[in-house]
Amino acid sequence: MTPKEQAKELFDKYAMYLRSNLMYDEEAYKDAKVCALIAVETVILNCYEEEEYYWQEVKQEIELL
Repeated sequence: MTPKEQAKELFDKYAMYLRSNLMYDEEAYKDAKVCALIAVETVILNCYEEEEYYWQEVKQEIELL
């Protein structure tokens, strides 16, 4: 999975969850982005050094959403 695809998948999962709780779309998307970034930061802190580059790219892609 590319970093862009991973970023979109994380974002979409959080957005779907937040929207199902009757949040407005704009609010849900903003919160989904924050949640996805928190998840990626956690992965970065706990991953092997050789995986870090991939997750940094995922983080950059999330920030572009």
